[in-house]
Parts: sequence; C-alpha cells; structure tokens
Amino acid sequence: MIPAIHALNFILPALYLATLLAYTRDFFSESESFTNSKRLFLFVTLIIHTIYLLMRTIEFDHAPITNKFEIFTLLAFSIAFSYFLLELLSDIRGTGIFILIFSLVFQIISTIFIQDLMEVKEVLRDRLLGLHVISALLGYSGVTISAVYAVLFTVQYKRIKGSNFGLVFSRLPNLELLEKLSWYSVVIGTVLLTIAILIGIIWLPQAFPHFRYSDPKLVGTILVWIIYITGITLRITGQLYSKKFMLFSIAGFVVAMISLFITSTFAESFHTFY
Repeated sequence: MIPAIHALNFILPALYLATLLAYTRDFFSESESFTNSKRLFLFVTLIIHTIYLLMRTIEFDHAPITNKFEIFTLLAFSIAFSYFLLELLSDIRGTGIFILIFSLVFQIISTIFIQDLMEVKEVLRDRLLGLHVISALLGYSGVTISAVYAVLFTVQYKRIKGSNFGLVFSRLPNLELLEKLSWYSVVIGTVLLTIAILIGIIWLPQAFPHFRYSDPKLVGTILVWIIYITGITLRITGQLYSKKFMLFSIAGFVVAMISLFITSTFAESFHTFY
C-alpha cells in the first residue's frame, strides 16, 4: 500500500492545481463550459484526497496528525472540503479561485516534506486526539474562508465606491451575499474551535501527565476563540455590522495566524509530542 500512498501524495498537488485552474478559467472566461465541470474537478479531488488520508491512517495505524506536514495535508483537505460544502449550500461558484489556492499551497508543502512514521507515541493513535485536531483544523479553515470573503467584500465595496465596474466586479457576488458567506463561515469555524477546545480541556490532561492549562498553544487558541466569540456577539446585537464586521473578520484572522506562528515557533508546548 505504501507505493500507492506515495503515488497519491504526488498526484494530489496536480489535482488541486487542475481544480484551481478550472475555477480560474471559469472566473475569467465568458464561456460557461467550466461552470459545472469545475465542481466535478473539486469533488474528484476531495474523493481522492479522502482515500489518501484513509490509506495513510490504515497503513501507519494512526491519524495523519503526527507532524506538521501531515497536518498540512489535513488542512488542505479541510479548506477545500469546507468550501465545497459552502458552495453546495449557497450555490456560489465564483469565489473558489480565492480559497482553493490555500489548499494547493498547503498540499504542495506537505507533499514535499511529509514523512512516513510507523513508530509513534501511543497517544497519537487515540481517536479523541484525532477528533481534537480535525475540529481545530476545520475551525481554522472556517475563519480563513471568512477572512477571504471579507477581503472580497472590501474589494467589491471599493469598486462600487469608485464606480469601477469591470470583470472582477461582475464575477464576484454582491456585498450582501459576501457578508453572509463571511458570517456563516466564521460562525461555523468558531463552533468547531469550541469543540476542539472542549475536547482539549476535558481529555488532554488525562493523556498528558505534564499537561498544564497555561500551555501556550491552548492559551493562544482560547484567546483567538474569545476574539471571535466577542465579534459574533457584537454582530448579533447589531453593534458590529457590514463593513465593520468584515474588518473584524480580517483582523481576527491575522491575530489567529500570528498566534499560531508564535506558539508553534517560539513557545515550548506539550503539543510538540512527535
């Protein structure tokens, strides 16, 4: 099975690239030939990526979460899968080019540097840990997609103010829909982050004898969660709306990425267990 896993590892970037090119062609072309086929590209890519993740899990007897490059392929899948669901629910197909680029980049990095680890710590085989990591990745995927739509909202807003009605303007959804997509994405992302945090708080102390609630990654994640919960609360109460909420979504994403970078690069954490 290992040769097949290695083959899929190199096929996946090509599939994500083909999918991104299909979405790009559809975005800039007047023809409607790629309008339906691009979703098929994404569906096939997700199916093959799912098979790849299952094969790694079965062959190496652990979820693909044992190092950052395994997590990168999970993150690539999470972003693409989250967008696919959002596209199915909203039937908005003109924004995939701006989101699937993230999946392509993460998968390329994973493909280049991923390692096959047969011997890992027993805790890495725990299904709850896998659920914790996957929930967190899907949560961060949600806030990432929300930030992308917030940026697109800002672009559209400036084009409208400047009466700049070109191809990009005609291809992007209207401001109201972009705001809704950003809002739905951030709510779903925050709910999934909540699940990840709850699993961490309840289960991780049992799995790690040296666990502490002051762990930098846990503190950083809770800080990001508080920021998004605050923004969602202000949005529901009508104190943060439209353009202001879009700016909040972008700022929240920047804070989340800075927090992840600092806690992953400079802080000592029990999360570094591979």
